[in-house]
Amino acid sequence: MQVSLIILAAGQGTRMNSDLPKVLHRLGAAPLLHHAMAAGRALDPERTVVVTGHGALAVDKAALAYDDRTLTARQEEQLGTAHAVLQAEAAMQGASGDAIVLYGDTPFIRAETLEAMLEARARHAVVVLGFTAADPGRYGRLVARGDTLDRIVEYKDATDQERAITLCNSGVICADAETLFRLCHKVTNDNAAGEYYLTDIVALARAEGLSAGLVLCDEAETLGINTRAELAQAEALFQQRARSEALENGVTLTAPDTVFFALDTTIGRDAVIGPNVVFGPGVTIESEAEVKAFCHLEGCHISRGSDVGPFARLRPGAELAEHVHVGNFVEIKNAILDEGVKVGHLSYIGDADVGEFTNIGAGTVTCNYDGVMKHRTRIGKNAFIGSDTMLVAPVSVGNGALTASGSVITEDVPAEAIAIGRAKQVNKEGLATKLFEKLKSIKASKAKGQS
Repeated sequence: MQVSLIILAAGQGTRMNSDLPKVLHRLGAAPLLHHAMAAGRALDPERTVVVTGHGALAVDKAALAYDDRTLTARQEEQLGTAHAVLQAEAAMQGASGDAIVLYGDTPFIRAETLEAMLEARARHAVVVLGFTAADPGRYGRLVARGDTLDRIVEYKDATDQERAITLCNSGVICADAETLFRLCHKVTNDNAAGEYYLTDIVALARAEGLSAGLVLCDEAETLGINTRAELAQAEALFQQRARSEALENGVTLTAPDTVFFALDTTIGRDAVIGPNVVFGPGVTIESEAEVKAFCHLEGCHISRGSDVGPFARLRPGAELAEHVHVGNFVEIKNAILDEGVKVGHLSYIGDADVGEFTNIGAGTVTCNYDGVMKHRTRIGKNAFIGSDTMLVAPVSVGNGALTASGSVITEDVPAEAIAIGRAKQVNKEGLATKLFEKLKSIKASKAKGQS
């Protein structure tokens, strides 16, 4: 059966005390919105509509960055969740099958839970996701008999008896798309808050003789983010889950509590991750690779058998083939390193192509930026780049070529050639002693003048 997603992401999030829309605050190096979209993506949705409001242009951009097929709809006034869903109606025109309403600030809903809701739709016209709360607080309460839901009561409108119920509403709802919009049009704002509640569609469905069902999940899945403190708590929970999943998948974490993952981090079995490694978005590490301590990786790919670090930084566009070695205090950016390349230490390789089994000496820099534009450096296979070589791009070094240590290379180097680009050394006999004596005299004179 086809399914579409409607993700509500219009709220300002005033309790975050931020100019940034709440759904764009980051969890696991990704906007909260992306977490909701990731859960829904597992269902292979026919259509995804993100309803935006506060900071709409920025939220639109973030949604499209995750999936460029995403549609967006605008909620100019925040009049309640049913009103927000109705803003997606035009974008959903012609969509077949069911629709699931998700929230951009609720990052931990699992794909398996959404699949359970779709299965329950075979028995009920409307399905609500609920949970048993340790502290129900101000959550809406679910009045139910078994897996059949009678109604949802918002806390502000609940009686003392209804507030005693611990079965609470997550806000996530699944229904046939046509039914969802038809019922939302019937919702009124005759309540204590004066809002159009999406939850009212349950009572409206029952009044039409339709059935409403209930699927339960763990309370942790329904965690919503409203404050910076809750965001920090969510980060800790996300990292705990990501570390556990990595260990279960056969990844070695030598100090799990010090490793920080991103939403989309992918690591193969038998890879080894050392202490204090931080993953930004877009990192893939293949099996049997190793990332040593104190590395930061983002937007990069590390192939089987390669090792990185310690104290290395891989930036977006870094592609390491098999058995590449990137050592301490090396930075790689937008560069392709073929099989067996070694960049041992203290080097910057940016906007470059490096051929297989080439050795890059310490202190090498690809000088890729002229102040206006970036330029590329191309180094062939089996080349040897001497320590402290400055490669001023655009420039190429041929297969099997060598650059002398301390050289500034401004012209292409042919294959198997040696390039020497440094001034001739001149020795001045005895001058060092005279210079030191002069400097000591000047220092003593200044000290005497200050006394």
